Amino acid sequence: MKRVLIVEDVAETRRWLIDLVGRAFAGCEVREAATLREGVALSAAEDFDLALIDLGLPDGSGLDVMRSLRQAQKDVACVVTTAMGDDANIVAALSAGADGYLLKDQPAESLERQLRQLAEGAPALSPAIARRIMDHFRRTGPSAPPDQELTPRERDVLARIGRGLRNAEVAADLGMTEHTVASHIKAIYRKLGISSRAEASWHATRLGL
Repeated sequence: MKRVLIVEDVAETRRWLIDLVGRAFAGCEVREAATLREGVALSAAEDFDLALIDLGLPDGSGLDVMRSLRQAQKDVACVVTTAMGDDANIVAALSAGADGYLLKDQPAESLERQLRQLAEGAPALSPAIARRIMDHFRRTGPSAPPDQELTPRERDVLARIGRGLRNAEVAADLGMTEHTVASHIKAIYRKLGISSRAEASWHATRLGL
């Protein structure tokens, strides 16, 4: 990892991440951004091997920086570095193409080790995040009904839920009423054996929707 982008709005945390990356990848060149706007500008102007991206930026979501990087350079490794470990944010990050998800409350030595794993082709995941992913698929993976049970329209709805759209937005996008969208979602939940939009997003990602 020779060129690294760090997108983090808190200056003290940004310096901590710069030091951490320097220890994990000796001699790497680091660029930094404190806002979504700065991150997107750097992603369009320069090439990077690795990007560490905070989710909560003053002017928007770090996921938009990730999407910008993915459009400009497909080989960059994008790792979320955040304090938020809830299902919704994990799902959103993985759906956007994250190569890792690290919680900033870990010891620095643990974070360094997880970052180095990227060079070996392993995802950089905090243990707590890896456990959440494993628990999810333990509950819904092997025993989940096959996706062939979903109708084409239900797959359309599931795809949009996976992108974070609300029921009204799904309805407008597909030209149907919110009541019809709600009926499709109820059928999707029943067929997949799930009970939340976060789980629905997991399945949308799994099915490539």
